[in-house]
This record gives sequence, structure tokens and C-alpha cells, in this order.
Amino acid sequence: MGETIVKHITHEQILNMEKQERVHFANSLGGFKSVGLIGTQNKKNQTNLAIVDSILHIGSNPPLFGMVFRPGVLERHTLENILKTGFYTINHITEKIHKKAHQTSARYDRDCSEFDETGLTPEFKNNFFAPFVNESNVQLAMEFKEKITLSINNTVLIIGEVKEVYFPENCLQKDGFLDIEKAESITCSGLDSYHKTSRISRWSYAKPDKTVTSLI
Repeated sequence: MGETIVKHITHEQILNMEKQERVHFANSLGGFKSVGLIGTQNKKNQTNLAIVDSILHIGSNPPLFGMVFRPGVLERHTLENILKTGFYTINHITEKIHKKAHQTSARYDRDCSEFDETGLTPEFKNNFFAPFVNESNVQLAMEFKEKITLSINNTVLIIGEVKEVYFPENCLQKDGFLDIEKAESITCSGLDSYHKTSRISRWSYAKPDKTVTSLI
């Protein structure tokens, strides 16, 4: 393999990119991201499903996750449903359903359900208000806790608390680690690139005076 040529791009060059080129470039810089399908319904029982690639772990006690919603004049049906009802679901995406999951990013009218448009199946269980995705192997029932508007660019951070979790029993290890690779969860990069994973290793808790050991 020949010598790698390193390209240098400045802040000014990024800002001067054509809009869609800049969007793709900037969204790729952060590496692989957690992606999921967010299930909601409004108070008229109209279901909604949207793919979100900005899911981040906020805390473990209580278990909290955040999601970032972009600013804009367009209607944000998922965000509106979460704020008005207080409940939503996070559903992991598998290779089998990733094309349908991506299609939920289309700008459907409010009266259209992405479940119907994509052929994914809404699943209601345990009296939880928001719909799960039946085809998802890992499903989280979430309760809205906090909304934070970031003054730097007017994006909205939504923080929710995990109330229930459903997953294949054989994916849970004795130390509490959930093997999402075994559950066939996938990841993404940029806005439209989806990836399967392959574990390299899993290491013990790192301490200054102790060498880490393999947990596999």
C-alpha cells in the first residue's frame, strides 16, 4: 500500500462548502453513532415513527438518554408528540429493517403514519402509551424528563428516563452488559450510511495500578 495522502480542510473551507456537501461532511466527522427508531403517538392516537442518529447516554442512576433535534421551520412531529404526551420509545435497528428505518426520515404529512408508509409494525404492550417497533430486537420505553435548547445553534436536547426494556434473554451477560451485537443492532455514520459491527475486545475496568484483562 502506498503512502497515505493527508488532506487538510479549514474551518473557513467547511463553511464555504455547498450546503448538502457540508451537511454530509460534518455529520461524518464524529464517527459511528447510536441510531434508533423513535416511536410516538399524539393524543388523537395517531402513531409516528422517526429515525434518530443522535442518541446519547446521559446517566445510569437513573438510566437517562438524550436525543438532539435540529432547529428549523419544519414541523417536528416526533418532538411535538414527546413534549405533549411525555412518552416515547427507542427501538434498535437491525440490518433486516434498516432500509425501512431510513425511509422514516422522509417528510410525511402529520396524518400519515410512518409505520403504515414503511410496513413496520406498531406494538403496544404493558399499557405503555407510545408504540414500540415489533421488528426491533431491543426496545426501550422512555419518559420525557427535560428539554434543553442550545443557544449556540438552537438545537433541542431531549432527555428521557428508561422505564422498561425488552430484549432477547440470551443477550444479557452476568455482569449486566447487554450484548447488542448479538441482538443484531447496527450503527450508522453520516446521514445515510449503515454498518454492522464486529467486536474487537472487551476489557476490565481500568485502574492506574492494574493491567486491564480481557472480559471475553
